[in-house]
Amino acid sequence: MRDLFDAHKLHFQNTFPMPYANRMEALDKLETMLLDNEQALIAAVNADFGQRVAQETQLLELMPLLREIRHSKRHLKRWMRATKVMTDWLFWPSRARVMYQPLGVVGIMGAWNYPISLTLTPLANALAAGNAAMIKPSELAPATSALLAQLIAQTFHPAQVSVVEGDAQIAAAFSALPFDHLIFTGSGRIGKKIMAAAAQNLTPVTLELGGKSPAIIQKDFSIEQAAQRIISAKMWNAGQTCIAPDYVWLHASQKNTFIEAALATMQTRWGDVTQSADYSHMINEAAWQRMSDLVASAVAQGARAHAVPATPSTEANHRHVFAPVLLTDVTEEMRVMSDEIFGPILPIMTYEAFDEVLTYVNGHDKPLSLYYFDDNARRAEQVLSRTHAGGAVVNDCMFHYAQSNLPFGGVGGSGMGAYHGHAGFLRFSASKAVLLQSSIAAKVLNRLIKPPYTKWTNRLIRFLFKSRF
Repeated sequence: MRDLFDAHKLHFQNTFPMPYANRMEALDKLETMLLDNEQALIAAVNADFGQRVAQETQLLELMPLLREIRHSKRHLKRWMRATKVMTDWLFWPSRARVMYQPLGVVGIMGAWNYPISLTLTPLANALAAGNAAMIKPSELAPATSALLAQLIAQTFHPAQVSVVEGDAQIAAAFSALPFDHLIFTGSGRIGKKIMAAAAQNLTPVTLELGGKSPAIIQKDFSIEQAAQRIISAKMWNAGQTCIAPDYVWLHASQKNTFIEAALATMQTRWGDVTQSADYSHMINEAAWQRMSDLVASAVAQGARAHAVPATPSTEANHRHVFAPVLLTDVTEEMRVMSDEIFGPILPIMTYEAFDEVLTYVNGHDKPLSLYYFDDNARRAEQVLSRTHAGGAVVNDCMFHYAQSNLPFGGVGGSGMGAYHGHAGFLRFSASKAVLLQSSIAAKVLNRLIKPPYTKWTNRLIRFLFKSRF
């Protein structure tokens, strides 16, 4: 791996600074790779999950990724231009600007739950910024990892973009390489290890970690509409989404109405999930067992489970189906309220006074996303201003991820740094401050602020101390 990294570093140095045409060519190649291999990518993801609906791979991975690439191509020329900024009046008529230059070699550590988009979206941003990149896909999605390695090798110069496959030990070694930037998507537990390894090289990191994203329903919002939107988002990819609503807050008087509407939505969308072709499976046996344990543990501690009846299946390709479950009467002591769920389980919390909700949310780790349902724009703004989250959606869930003009990232325990669109270009660029000193300013400053100091120096200092300009 170190030899491969050194080859990338040399390639970057030999091509620096990568011109606009070359960056566009790289983005064109990535777009063509996706379009030409759409069905192969869908099949690989399906193989990794046992069943992952083709439409979900298209809607949740390929379409947002393609739109991200096309957005970058549309705006890249403007992003690459230096930004003129005002100089302090003391230095007039000097001029100042900010130049955007590629960082170098970017390390990308992808995630298994969306093994295409969470691996290749950072790549698109890194290529737009003019970098070379090394990719470590998740070993928990081996079919997709192998296909990405093959396609990348066929598409890019081996020292411009490469894929490193392997287990957790390989991932640890990968994170210890002296990258110019490292982006990781995954759990907070692993994120701490990644950050510690990167710190040995002073490698800056972007961490996309997840957390417990709340969905909050104001009392006078349509509970049926909220249930439909929350359940639809929650159960995409069987809940294995870092920005899926993790739990719901609603008024105590609306609990039964929400449960009825949520179960009706499940019945309409998927029916018997064991037999449904539209319902995705858990990634592996360990993930399935974890869901089972979370529900059993919560019920043993007093929670009530609500679910649409599902027929048990013994077919091999259905062994990792986990039917959606609503949990009521949950408490903070339950694992389901302390751990990120990452599956089709939705705890329901109730409030009498709305301030209970904000106190609870602000008293826990800052979530990756927050979802608020309310037709009152003024109240919505108050909730947004009084809570922390990496991103938020009012009156729906998850769709902020698909907006290329919005940065995507976490805050606090849900991560650090953001990418997508212009934010992604900036994330993988160095902003170089440039001052073009004028001869007039240089002469004046040379006489006033450099030794030997005079009474005019003292007068200038006193003036500047008092100046509001």
